[in-house]
Amino acid sequence: MAYLALNPIAVRIGSIEVHWYGIFIASAVMLAVYLSIVEGKKHGIKSDNIYDMILLALPTAVICARIYYVAFQWNYYQYHLDEIIRIWDGGIAIYGALIGAAIVVYLYCRNKFIPVWLMLDVIAPTVILGQAIGRWGNFMNQEAFGQITSLSFLNHLHLPHFIIQQMFIQGAYRQPTFLYESIWDLLGFVLLMNIRHMPNFLKRGETTLLYIIWYAFGRFFVEGMRTDSLVVFYDIRISQILSFVLFFAAIGLLIYRRKNYHDLPLYIKDKAINI
Repeated sequence: MAYLALNPIAVRIGSIEVHWYGIFIASAVMLAVYLSIVEGKKHGIKSDNIYDMILLALPTAVICARIYYVAFQWNYYQYHLDEIIRIWDGGIAIYGALIGAAIVVYLYCRNKFIPVWLMLDVIAPTVILGQAIGRWGNFMNQEAFGQITSLSFLNHLHLPHFIIQQMFIQGAYRQPTFLYESIWDLLGFVLLMNIRHMPNFLKRGETTLLYIIWYAFGRFFVEGMRTDSLVVFYDIRISQILSFVLFFAAIGLLIYRRKNYHDLPLYIKDKAINI
């Protein structure tokens, strides 16, 4: 039995439409900013620095995310140029957003004389939390879905009825890969928040590298289950390639920094212990 999909439009005010996709993304950003400000204050980073950086990073991230997506879907968009700006219908790539935002963070911190690794460590756990929330925007748009499955399989996962209903896409039930990634990201947030605040454990920059390792590992496998992936030559999934590279690069950099830079500052140092 097929079900009607949830309406991706939350509110209509005259000709103005507010999409659930935008609501989830905006909520994720606001929560990430708030948590980053709270954490940043503990390390002497002013809230104004966070606000100013976000004002630059957010539009850059959205633009880069869209460029990334359109670039790998150019066979379609070259004939539909008017749709390139329609980000409210979905179609932004998280890796593109992360690349754009990372560039802004680097340039901003260098300009303001804020340690880049420290800023990245402050925001990394909030970013993965934002990603967990943002995947529900994909859910409302019925995108980022997986391969065809059965109703009985979805029922065996003990999913709420509204999720099962929304996973009936293109005439068949689909794997809720948005949910798999959302849960993985949420677990990553909990893990990073706990590890990051262990005194005398992580060096500066290692929270960020652990974020990359965690996210890239999970994304590699989830991406392999999706049927709407961006691909390059011979149908190779670009996100799997990038996840593979980032996973091993982050591990290599973490080991290299530990081995060669013994004077790296700790993220949190217990003042009662002299190390």
